[in-house]
Amino acid sequence: MSKQNELSELELIDKEYVFGTWSYQSNVSPTEIVDSSGNALIGADGERYLDFSSQLMCSNLGHSSDSVAQAIADQAHSIAYVQPGFTTEARAKLGEKIAEITPGSLTKTFFSTSGTEAVEAAIKIARLYTGKHKIMSRYRSYHGSTYGSISLTGDPRRLAAEPGIPGVIKAPDPYRYGSTLDPMQSLEYIDEMLELEGDTVAGIIVEPIVGSNGILVPPKEYLPRLKEIAHRHNALLICDEVMTGFGRTGEWFGCDLYDTTPDIMTMAKGLTGAYQPLGATTVTKQIADYFEDEMFTHGHTYTGHPVAVAAGYEAVKTYEREGLISWAREMGEYLSKQLERLDDKHPSVGEVRGVGLFHGIELTRVENEYAPFVTRADKLSSESTIIDEAKASLWENGVYLAGIINTLILAPPLTITQDEIDTAIDAIDDVLSMVDSKMDS
Repeated sequence: MSKQNELSELELIDKEYVFGTWSYQSNVSPTEIVDSSGNALIGADGERYLDFSSQLMCSNLGHSSDSVAQAIADQAHSIAYVQPGFTTEARAKLGEKIAEITPGSLTKTFFSTSGTEAVEAAIKIARLYTGKHKIMSRYRSYHGSTYGSISLTGDPRRLAAEPGIPGVIKAPDPYRYGSTLDPMQSLEYIDEMLELEGDTVAGIIVEPIVGSNGILVPPKEYLPRLKEIAHRHNALLICDEVMTGFGRTGEWFGCDLYDTTPDIMTMAKGLTGAYQPLGATTVTKQIADYFEDEMFTHGHTYTGHPVAVAAGYEAVKTYEREGLISWAREMGEYLSKQLERLDDKHPSVGEVRGVGLFHGIELTRVENEYAPFVTRADKLSSESTIIDEAKASLWENGVYLAGIINTLILAPPLTITQDEIDTAIDAIDDVLSMVDSKMDS
């Protein structure tokens, strides 16, 4: 955000002593945030910035949930930590609440501290339960940064970690705009892959709606059919709901849009609204029952950390109490209509995709063609891209927006108002005019 030659003393200290993530460190330019209010951040410059991507698609409750903050403080003063062999009221109640709000027979949860750890647990559970080794994922995906989850990840961030863990195979995506396969055709390809792999695949992990790789929304028939294919080959369906969970799509979970219950579900981000780091891996009763007489060989020090689960329990109650799931659906419909207007107006908009408060604007440099400004290979470059320029321009105009590769990601907090959506859309409108001017003539 800030230019490096204009960094404050504190920002320079941070740059010197703290790693910037997914970055060439020479390019890292941290921006100090000193406060937050509602759905906005307050910079050290005193300016207010509307958070229109919920930071990393995680601050679902915005930045002023007094009830969650109070739950954190109360728990820290009462029982700040106990080892996982003990329990607390918040841990037990959150486990019960997750079983209540998740679909079908999902019933028992392992708590961790992040989405990547939730995925690691899912890998291990699938392998232990099935007795098989391989995990199938998709090319346009992100599942985390630890060795197992980055191996499952399809996007270019995995390349530096390769060869990664063994037994991972990649499948095509439901990407109508930029793929040679129709989404439903890609499923038949997956079916054939599983046939050719023999009975060796423990599970298939997918984001119900792909998040940071472009907000890819499959057709209604996709996820039910994928589950049928997985089960026909004795593989589990694992839904990574780290980004799509807790109201982001206008439903509790992305898989609810498809009336499909996975065998394993991973969660994080919106689970606490980002007020504490907390991940969760929830399994069906059938899988849970398996471990009654088979050892569950997984765990770590901060499993079910009291302060984190207290934040999670209060966050879920806040979603319920304030009616935020239905509000996200309503505001998502309004956002979608505003994006249709931008799509009609700007030739640089290749495609708008999304549902609920989870939308992406994919850019094109040639009108009415799939001609991305930024390619997957550019993700690993140290050079600035059109997405970087767009994000910087939006920041200068008081709006924070995330973007990756060739897509701007619109994922505001569930507490967003119609007026705030209008403010962000006006700023995005201006930025798209700048992008229009850089298209191929």
